Amino acid sequence: MVGASLACALSGQGMRIAMIEGVAPATRAEPGYDDRAIALAYGTSRILDALGLWQPLLGDAAPIHRIHVSDRGHFGVAHLDRADEGLPAIGYVVPARAIGQVLEAALAGAADVERFCPAQVTGVERSAAGVSVQLKQDKAHFTLHGRLLVAADGADSFVREHFGITSLERDYGQSAIVTNITPQLPHRNIAYERFTDSGPLALLPMTEQRCAVIWTVASSQVDAVMQLPDEDFLAQLQERFGQRLGRLQRVGRRQAWPLRLLHANESVRERVALIGNAVHTLHPIAGQGFNLGARDVAVLAEVLVDAVRSGEDPGALAVLERYGQWRRHDHRNVTVFTDGLARLFSLSLPALGMVRGAGLLAFDLLPPAKRLLTRMTMGRSTRLPRLARGVPL
Repeated sequence: MVGASLACALSGQGMRIAMIEGVAPATRAEPGYDDRAIALAYGTSRILDALGLWQPLLGDAAPIHRIHVSDRGHFGVAHLDRADEGLPAIGYVVPARAIGQVLEAALAGAADVERFCPAQVTGVERSAAGVSVQLKQDKAHFTLHGRLLVAADGADSFVREHFGITSLERDYGQSAIVTNITPQLPHRNIAYERFTDSGPLALLPMTEQRCAVIWTVASSQVDAVMQLPDEDFLAQLQERFGQRLGRLQRVGRRQAWPLRLLHANESVRERVALIGNAVHTLHPIAGQGFNLGARDVAVLAEVLVDAVRSGEDPGALAVLERYGQWRRHDHRNVTVFTDGLARLFSLSLPALGMVRGAGLLAFDLLPPAKRLLTRMTMGRSTRLPRLARGVPL
């Protein structure tokens, strides 16, 4: 989604764009109970709106009005509220299916975007004049030439590894179990982040009064939890979440994903830029992964469009470093924030639980701290590019 968003952002800006994708898009998926949900920060909705992609998503988007944070078994809660910022929502929960369909429709009408899909990158070469990418598509082998290669190829980025860009990596020893549930009581557009003895547990409001569940468990326990009958799974989930939404009545299909931290030590080289999970892969706590990637898109698009309009080479290191320097602060802050929370709330020392409870209570009573966290959650805590301000490129 990050790479496709960048292609949409750059389309119509006087460039020729090749988009290489390893997996063919699925045939048009129909809405279903098991839709996988993506949490979009308010700032991300502004980026999509400036690209003309937000209006088609409104029917599938459930707004988040408040966030309720708690620590199971300990006192102290904290609340984040849209009213504190005077905005319609802190964020939105949207099915990945819907986002994919909107991006597909936009790219299908982009005459300046040529798609190679499915295709495999087999090699990359750089020179002072440009960059060459060797591709395999079906049984054919051929080479594309351009001035810039943007890698949006995920946590196991071929491009990052090919150029020897080092990264900080850590296996959390946890997996995220993702599913949808229907609670007895209406969710009232409240997102819940609850820290439990097995890891963070998030319930996010969806349309049709469903909630998306992201339940973090130790990797050693994931198989046992995945194999539980639905009734037993709901009982364990209920025990950890509590009764704020009444009885949890229905659960959909479950998926599990191993969790790791990855933070690349560089985001640019001459002729190469990394965006999305290729440069930062985060713990899902606070739901910042795709939103951080969307801000990469907004900044890189602005830097490249401005460079082309002024006659600069968009692949020159001096141009790409503007993107790297602009994004460095946000990358570092969000990575440290999510990693710190994941590690702090994974410790089960009794005394530490008391400290966490007191910290949540104190945080809830400190408006400046709450506003800072709310703005970070909404993607509005750093210098905003034009797209994040709702201004077209």
